[in-house]
Amino acid sequence: MGEICYKKRIYYKGKEKRENMRTDVHKINEQTPHQDLTEGLMMFAAGTSKEFNTGEWRTNTPVFIADLCKQCMLCAPVCPDSCIPVEDGKRGEFDLDHCKGCGICAKVCPFDAIVMKEGR
Repeated sequence: MGEICYKKRIYYKGKEKRENMRTDVHKINEQTPHQDLTEGLMMFAAGTSKEFNTGEWRTNTPVFIADLCKQCMLCAPVCPDSCIPVEDGKRGEFDLDHCKGCGICAKVCPFDAIVMKEGR
């Protein structure tokens, strides 16, 4: 995969100067100088969130109670991190590697099949 660069126009003393800014998240790490990052850390490559286990940020954890679930699927589309897998019309266990514990799924569940517990 080639590096993706974003051309940014920068004006210095009234003259336009072009810079290549790094946007390939595979090549950004703790040692990347700030000059090589995009303004506001904008990303121009899609589909990278599954590569980062953002679930470790979680302070609350959803618990799925399968006996109470009626498979209404109201929870799956509201999850901002797509952490509720659906296969063959049935929801599965949470993807806790990516769930941030926002609790939206628990709020929309009319059957109390999802409860939030404190901690990870």
